[in-house]
Amino acid sequence: MTLSLVDFLNQFITNPALMVITTLTLAVVFVNGWTDAPNAIATCISTRSMSPRMAILMAAFFNFFGVFVMTVINATVAQTIYKMVDFGGDPHEALVALCAALFAIVIWATAAWWFGIPTSESHALIAGVSGAAIALQRGIGGINPNEWVKVLYGLVLSTVMGFGMGVLVVKVIELIFRGFDRRKTRVFFKNAQILGGAGMAFMHGAQDGQKFMGIFMLSVFLAQGQAEATEFTIPIWLIILCSVVMALGTSIGGYRIIKSVGMDMVKLETYQGFSADMAGVISLFTASVLGLPVSTTHTKTTAIMGVGAAKRVSSVNWGVVKEMVLAWVLTFPGCGLIGFLMALLFMRIF
Repeated sequence: MTLSLVDFLNQFITNPALMVITTLTLAVVFVNGWTDAPNAIATCISTRSMSPRMAILMAAFFNFFGVFVMTVINATVAQTIYKMVDFGGDPHEALVALCAALFAIVIWATAAWWFGIPTSESHALIAGVSGAAIALQRGIGGINPNEWVKVLYGLVLSTVMGFGMGVLVVKVIELIFRGFDRRKTRVFFKNAQILGGAGMAFMHGAQDGQKFMGIFMLSVFLAQGQAEATEFTIPIWLIILCSVVMALGTSIGGYRIIKSVGMDMVKLETYQGFSADMAGVISLFTASVLGLPVSTTHTKTTAIMGVGAAKRVSSVNWGVVKEMVLAWVLTFPGCGLIGFLMALLFMRIF
């Protein structure tokens, strides 16, 4: 099933429900670009390889490029998110519940940004939508375990592989450049880190853009009264729309999160920043090829931890890490509960 731009615009103008759900979905995409993208460029800025303004503009461009290219090549992540929960049954109640979930995600993400905590918008999306589906279906039957388990696989992969690749890549870099004068390699790694930051921004768009397009398609079908649609094709116009909105959010940036991830957690040299970026890119690309919805935040931050720990464990500010991990752990129950309660409230009101 697919949807042309002309059909969508005609329905958008005449269907208030579609207008509301589209606005909320794009708001979540915008917040994702605003709060998650800073993780991709945190190391570029912390090592002074790029100015914050130039890094944010670069991230916005490669976010756009990543969403577009990866969705055309492999849209498996979008399909996984779409099928992860059951919003079947009454289309009106389902649409109201989904609106509540998206509203909950915006609240959670904005609060995390305010406190400078790099939470995962991917996991907030999954938790909020799952909580709303449980409220809608009056029980755990609202969850599709065969698809949801891929989220758990992705959580393990993003954490373990991110940290492991961080250790491995920085060790390989140190081995290769062992005989070089570090002062002479600084310019090389400064330029290389710009490339690494672009790669991270590209993979952020590739992963997170697909998740939100899956939810976008679900919301459109529910607004049309089609609660049982199981297969869909992502139209080019939607790829471009989500890419632009995510890039716009990225262009605003998030210095608080950049400071937490790139400056407070580990003090990085340019070659270490490049190593963290490459470790994140490799991990995210692997997950995308496998069709696993992973968190770009978890992947990048654990890669930075791995790079820091490879030098010595004490070089990592474990107090900052503790705060991040606590935020990660709380995202699923916290945002899930908000989505559940919002859905119950919205279904009672509307």
